[in-house]
Amino acid sequence: MTDDPTLDEIRGDLAPAIAANAAFDGWGDAARDMAAEGAGVDRDVAALAFPGGAVDMIDAWFDDIDRAMVAALPDIAALKVRERIPALVEARLTAMASDREALRRALAVLVLPQNLARGARLGWRTVDLIWRTAGDTATDYNHYTKRAILFGVYGTTITVFLDDDSEDFADTRAFLARRIAGIMRFETAKAGIVKRAAFRPSLSRLIGRLRYPVT
Repeated sequence: MTDDPTLDEIRGDLAPAIAANAAFDGWGDAARDMAAEGAGVDRDVAALAFPGGAVDMIDAWFDDIDRAMVAALPDIAALKVRERIPALVEARLTAMASDREALRRALAVLVLPQNLARGARLGWRTVDLIWRTAGDTATDYNHYTKRAILFGVYGTTITVFLDDDSEDFADTRAFLARRIAGIMRFETAKAGIVKRAAFRPSLSRLIGRLRYPVT
């Protein structure tokens, strides 16, 4: 940490340690203060860095995990397109593997009624980053459908991951592979439908021509 860090830098530096503490102490002041002491940061300054309390701490941790996910796959462009999404999701799960109890407690915080909207935004931020890192450039409705589908897949995968005692999370990886395969089949089928639709006669165009015949 620099001699005069910004609040953003403090958040980023403290987030992993807060998560490690949260597994035992929950996402509260105690976890934050212990992380601050370990990093040589004044407790009051640490409190200023997370004005929203637990949700701000979770936000910072998820952001740190997102960066770790991207950093774990610097050569992702070399992978086949269908391999990129599962590789990124697995990289994110790996980054959280040592802090599963902290994740469990974080999700318990985010499902509280007052935090549902913020939790949804954090999840959307992650799936959007996954698609963008995978090379997706869609800007039409596909942009939203891809992310909405992955949002659901990622959420269900997390529930498996939290209770997975198999070696190297084999059960979670197998579950994810099946769900991602479903996404890819859907995308292939959707592309075929869109392509066929482009060659179908347009009813509105036909009616327009009947009203205003080409001269």
